Amino acid sequence: MTEITGIVFDKDGTLFDFAATWEAWASAFVMRIAGGDPAKATEIGSVIGFDMQQRTFAPDSLVIASTAGEVGAALHPFCPHLSIEELMVELNDEAETAPQAQAVPLDPLLRGFRTQGLRLGVATNDAEKPARAHLEQAGISGLFDFIAGYDSGFGGKPAPGQLLAFAAQTGLEPAQILMVGDSTHDLKAGRAAGMVPVGVLTGLASKDDLAPFAEVVLPDIGHLPAWLAAQA
Repeated sequence: MTEITGIVFDKDGTLFDFAATWEAWASAFVMRIAGGDPAKATEIGSVIGFDMQQRTFAPDSLVIASTAGEVGAALHPFCPHLSIEELMVELNDEAETAPQAQAVPLDPLLRGFRTQGLRLGVATNDAEKPARAHLEQAGISGLFDFIAGYDSGFGGKPAPGQLLAFAAQTGLEPAQILMVGDSTHDLKAGRAAGMVPVGVLTGLASKDDLAPFAEVVLPDIGHLPAWLAAQA
């Protein structure tokens, strides 16, 4: 494999454990949208692939496979008193406050990559504002050269726009960049950008789901240093 000079990370399910971060938050948020009505909450949950009884996301949930804007559009019919713009503000504002469960201790891992001279980025289908808030909460936003959400002007995954923007901003060759993510959308975006796609299992996808699209599938991003060392 060619020398790696940069890494782009997905956020939810990659830097942060997806289930530990979002399932309790989603249960409370859906119930608020439903006005406390359990039957309506169940209906709303089914639209976005969230089981209110089990408090779990389906592996093919809209929340995993789509941008925050697409999730907002799916929820909007249940919030007729809000415009889509108002709903997105509410959704993003509430998402900002969701406690983030780090997939591994992020600060030492990312500082280790920086010490090695690697350029780092985040490409998420979340909106940029809550994404930056989550990275700030974890104390790691300053370790990234590039942070983009679906609304940052480069599109969302599986299109490669965010990844190509990272390469352009850092001056790196796409073939020398890892795209690390927990979903097939992440890995397909990496392939489309000409990067090296690496899957991790801290989202809801299985190894079998990710393997056809990945150079390697690792348990979590904490295994990246050893894997990179083995490729040298």
